[in-house]
Amino acid sequence: MTWTSAKGAYSQPVAEHALALSLALLRVLQRRAREYRWSTVREGTSLAGLDVVVIGAGGIGGEIVRLLTAFGASITVVRRKPVDVAGAKLTVGTDRLAEVLPRADLVIIAAALTDVTSGLLGLAEFAVLKPGVNIVNIARGALIDTDALLSALRSGHVAGAALDVTDPEPLPEGHPLWNEPGVLITPHSADTPEMIAPLLAARVKTNVYAFSTGGDLVGVVNAAEGY
Repeated sequence: MTWTSAKGAYSQPVAEHALALSLALLRVLQRRAREYRWSTVREGTSLAGLDVVVIGAGGIGGEIVRLLTAFGASITVVRRKPVDVAGAKLTVGTDRLAEVLPRADLVIIAAALTDVTSGLLGLAEFAVLKPGVNIVNIARGALIDTDALLSALRSGHVAGAALDVTDPEPLPEGHPLWNEPGVLITPHSADTPEMIAPLLAARVKTNVYAFSTGGDLVGVVNAAEGY
């Protein structure tokens, strides 16, 4: 039996959200939005020319890379199989994650959550990141060790984190992440029903036609890999 899913169908809206969160962090909007008075401090970083590590190279990861190229970012992609990704300066396997993390100004997580990737960014990974790095997660909350992230934020090692997904999720009222000035949280809202309805309809149409004509199905689930 063959199973298919919507994986990759929602790449565009989710990648747009990742870009929006990245720009917000770099312009310290997570702290600006909490201000009650006019600040005279000039701060913020341009995305242009930054070193960006994108973890995951499925439909969403590939679309994130495409959007980032417009800013002239230097992009490294980390994926399960180190097959080159268009627009990336370098593509490596997950076994080289610790090697490429130290160069990142910005880390964007777009990987699938499996038994292998759970806790992908933990204490060891945060330790090798350069001070002042920003992190965006639009994939699954459990890809990041929440306690390790909180520790890195409180020490100032991580400048900011923008999370559309959290662990636990939904993030309970009173959770420490809500009170971290360097954190920007959106409620798993990278896409909306209005955004995804036509995209899902297009996926269903494609696969119904492929099934009826003996063509190749899109979004086939690999049960062994978990997605």
